[in-house]
Amino acid sequence: MTGVEIGLASLAAIIGLIYLGMHVAVALALTSFLGVWALKGSPLLASRLLALATFDGISSYVFGVVPLFVLMGLVVSAAGIGKDTFEVAERLFRCLRGGLGVATVGANAVFAAITGISIASAAVFTKVAVPEMIRFGYRPRFAVGVVAGSSVLGMLIPPSLLFILYGILTEQSVGDLFIAGIGPGILLAVAYAVAIVAAAYFAPRFVDGGAGAPPTAAVERLEALAKLGPIAVLVALVLGGIYGGLFTPTEAGAVGALGAILIAVAKRRLDGGTLWRVVVETGHVTASICFLLIAAGMYMRMLSLTGLPDFLGRWIVDAELGVTGVVLAYVAVVLLMGTILDSSSIMLVMVPLVLPVVTGYGVDLVWFGVITVLAVEIGLLTPPFGLSAFVIKSSLADDSITLGDVFAGALPFALVMLAVLGLVIAFPALSTGLL
Repeated sequence: MTGVEIGLASLAAIIGLIYLGMHVAVALALTSFLGVWALKGSPLLASRLLALATFDGISSYVFGVVPLFVLMGLVVSAAGIGKDTFEVAERLFRCLRGGLGVATVGANAVFAAITGISIASAAVFTKVAVPEMIRFGYRPRFAVGVVAGSSVLGMLIPPSLLFILYGILTEQSVGDLFIAGIGPGILLAVAYAVAIVAAAYFAPRFVDGGAGAPPTAAVERLEALAKLGPIAVLVALVLGGIYGGLFTPTEAGAVGALGAILIAVAKRRLDGGTLWRVVVETGHVTASICFLLIAAGMYMRMLSLTGLPDFLGRWIVDAELGVTGVVLAYVAVVLLMGTILDSSSIMLVMVPLVLPVVTGYGVDLVWFGVITVLAVEIGLLTPPFGLSAFVIKSSLADDSITLGDVFAGALPFALVMLAVLGLVIAFPALSTGLL
């Protein structure tokens, strides 16, 4: 077999193994080892190459950003700050038709700015927002759809673990990626809110209960906004520090983690036992992410040896697809893979393969990163694998709401995401304008 044939076979093997249930890191490492063995004819050389990739994979200072932002997100989640943000948003938007849906989107946007984990948002707001919406007469399918759609904001509005992963894979500035995610994140949240209000006015049978409630008194609104004070300070400290050049992303993660702990302690929602559980879970998540990054490093080295990226680049040049054609084809493949694979798997498989091609075209890799995260996150809402839908279903206390209801409710929000993705592709300044 030629190197290109081995590269194609390894790609098919990775996707097949992941789909069959093998952990993505194990599939990447195993296939990389076998691919190098097939190329060099020596298992010893293959093992040495993979050992070198393991050492180089997570030895950089930038990897410190992973456990710090994970710790911050988990502390915020354990402290019940997601519930606080929903209560504030509910008091501000309750008089609006479809207001509870808009409140859920707004609360998710704020929560996303201090967690960076879509799955955490889905779990928290399933327990907080869905019962409230159903109590006010919203259709259950609509309620879970709002939570599913808005949960993806957690991976787009910084800090975002997917942006960190992409930055490490492509050697791009994590701070620049965070800043680039702000515009599209706000745009997506606004698009969701507009879609919810439009549905409440023009298609009320899909919403029900969206006529609005009596407005909240001004005093209550001020009391609610006061709850957001510490959260706003935390967000401003982390993102403002990065944007203003005061902190590196790693330092900002440390400041954010400390700030989250202080807020949780001040609210008397973090005892010793809870903090220990959060620290242990942070270790588990960090180890999993580092294992993924090590395996991705192995995979990238194996691909470079096969010559597949160069072959793919020459084929695309000969096909005269151009930059737009390459990006659209990439997005189409990512969306297709989103039906069968999770977010990190798609990114770890596709980014190393396509990176040499888009680099050759001179594509802005920060802009490309925002496109990648948006396209990958749509997969969280699409069957049969949509991870957010499964998390929501497992977090529901109401067994009458089926997994099919969750997917059906999430479909309109996936279409809104697709429209926003199209806008970001057509107008790169939406993501790079702040840089």
